[in-house]
Amino acid sequence: MCTGSPSSNGSQSEEGSSSSDQQPQQDVHEPEQQLRTPTHAVVPAATSDEILAEYGSNLKLLECNSQVAELLTILRDKNTTRSDFKFYADRLIRLVIEESLNQLPYTDCNVETPTGAIYEGLKYRSGNCGVSIIRSGEAMEQGLRDCCRSIRIGKILVESDANTHEARVVYARFPDDIGSRQVLLMYPIMSTGNTVLQAVNVLREHGVPESCIILSNLFCTPMAARTVVNAFPKLKILTSELHPVAPNHFGQKYFGTD
Repeated sequence: MCTGSPSSNGSQSEEGSSSSDQQPQQDVHEPEQQLRTPTHAVVPAATSDEILAEYGSNLKLLECNSQVAELLTILRDKNTTRSDFKFYADRLIRLVIEESLNQLPYTDCNVETPTGAIYEGLKYRSGNCGVSIIRSGEAMEQGLRDCCRSIRIGKILVESDANTHEARVVYARFPDDIGSRQVLLMYPIMSTGNTVLQAVNVLREHGVPESCIILSNLFCTPMAARTVVNAFPKLKILTSELHPVAPNHFGQKYFGTD
């Protein structure tokens, strides 16, 4: 069981801001829904049983063993250097990506071994792809490529209106046949869930069924989980931690823009 004792990380939405519609570099900012936690408040993370009871079976939590707990601690520690942060973030990303791949559909497959024996195994069904939500989602792309060498990866940029702060998709690039694929949607931090809502909507507009989308996420708040689960109950979500305080410095620290 993972529990956390973080102080506030300047908890402004990691779902940052951007003004470019051709070469987008940042995430959407959602200032009207910033999460606040008093400094030095001890806030526990949710357990698997609590998640199942409140959010249903489509929201899955990465098994929180001692290794995962240490990674979560290092990434939340304000004293962690950027080089260490990136190294341990990549380790956690790899674990989340590998568990996300377990949610993909498989089919039976028999192969012949070098000794001539027949081995009854499994293989992925054809037609998987990744989609990262720019910019912080791009941190997860290499972890997916390390597991699936030739997988295709699309991109989505969501930004907010300067006056209304309403999130909207301004850039999207997908494989032409994405509507017939299983999609791993990659986004490390969900504070409010609004960015993911817009990304899922644009995937659906391109013909991707809600049930064929798996959201790979590192840190998620209960508010974001409720928002996404209520809007898309057939969407599968895999996260490493459900916690009221999200480490919203993730993108800036990972890419060295803090």
